Amino acid sequence: MTVELTTLAAIVAMAAATVLTRLSGLLLLRYVNFSPRSRRALDAIPPAVLMAVVAPTALATGPAESAACLVTALAAFRFPMLAAVALGVATVALLRFLGL
Repeated sequence: MTVELTTLAAIVAMAAATVLTRLSGLLLLRYVNFSPRSRRALDAIPPAVLMAVVAPTALATGPAESAACLVTALAAFRFPMLAAVALGVATVALLRFLGL
């Protein structure tokens, strides 16, 4: 297997751009004051992104996956994102175990 220098340089440059973008966003947000309304809007982004990722699974697979997507969506409104995803994974595992 050979590694082309241009390919490696492109991968490193994209990784650096990604890391710098994320870090700069975190650093800049320290100096910004948000209104309560803006804060609520920003807090709604993670569940919206999760639903955008999960929705195709709910519509294109079997009943176990669809039920797990519904559980994940409902849990995302109440629990932290990691807990909502873990609950969805546990739901699909249980429903598959039960043969649904």
